[in-house]
Amino acid sequence: MSRQRPGLGARLLFAQALVLAAAAGTTGVVAAVVGPPLFREHLHRAGVSGDSAQQMHAEQAYVYATVISVGVAVCVAALAALVVTWYVSRRLQRSVTDVATAATAIADGRYDSRVPPAHLGDEFDVLARSFNEMAGRLQAVDTSRRRLFGDLAHEIRTPVSVLEAYVEAVEDGVRTLDAETVAVLRQQTRRLVRFSDDAAALAQAEEGRATVEPTQVSAAELVAAAVAAAADRFDAKGVALHAAVDPALPQLWADPDRLGQVLGNLLDNALRHTPPGGRVDITASATGSTNPMMPHTSAVTLTVTDTGEGIAAEHRAHVFERFYRADTARDRDRGGSGLGLSIAKAFVEAHHGRISVSSSGTGTAFTITLPAG
Repeated sequence: MSRQRPGLGARLLFAQALVLAAAAGTTGVVAAVVGPPLFREHLHRAGVSGDSAQQMHAEQAYVYATVISVGVAVCVAALAALVVTWYVSRRLQRSVTDVATAATAIADGRYDSRVPPAHLGDEFDVLARSFNEMAGRLQAVDTSRRRLFGDLAHEIRTPVSVLEAYVEAVEDGVRTLDAETVAVLRQQTRRLVRFSDDAAALAQAEEGRATVEPTQVSAAELVAAAVAAAADRFDAKGVALHAAVDPALPQLWADPDRLGQVLGNLLDNALRHTPPGGRVDITASATGSTNPMMPHTSAVTLTVTDTGEGIAAEHRAHVFERFYRADTARDRDRGGSGLGLSIAKAFVEAHHGRISVSSSGTGTAFTITLPAG
């Protein structure tokens, strides 16, 4: 069994006792070695003989006065040290105990624990503030994790349930493995595969710069490639797709694959929410820098605008959140995984850019601003 180590209060008191002992010892040595010769010197100057009774009594009085003075001073200092040590150690122990209790609670998964301000100086206030910020971030991460797992389970449950129901129906003879059944099975399988790909892409995107391999790339080529890849899907639905690119655009220092994925996600989102006969425009233009630290640099703005149902004002701040859907029109039956805009935001920010959304009630515009290379 290990021996219990002394606490903070005992250590402070021991340190104070060492200081007092050193001070008392130093005072006693100085009084005993330096004091008597000086005292005798002054007596001789005053005409007191070295062998007289007056000198003897005076030296005894000096010794007594020195002992009493040092003794009283040490006792008072010891009492004061004891009181101060008790008060300070109590406040320090309370503060340390609060931090330890909160840390234990967080280790047990109670992320709402916080440390009250200690009011023991800037160092302790900074410690409490930093600890509370850490706890708040851990709480946010845990909340996000719980919500993510819930959303993942919900997203996977629907296609898996459909697949299971159709397989059981085929096994029971209720359905035959005809073209319609195979089409449904393939649709739900593709939905699971797409969801898996989107989840993997979002995980990569949120790693930041590590997933981006920048090079000199033309914004016009990016737009042309995105339009070419989406053209067949737009034609099949009967939605017009138009591109307008400023011929004087500067080059981008970016990852063409990641930005191509961003534009593809935005075009898919626009197509999903634009009815047949509608129109989607993708434009690219040069603008001034939005970075106040680099006001003289240029930037490239990419905008995808649709004529769909639009997004209500109360939902616009949440459209880049994972699995967020503004209303029943943007539901799971329309084929989206709910991760496309989250992926787009993560990749744009990995390029030190910004993405925003605007809607006037009918139609939606997503705007990407990227620094020029």
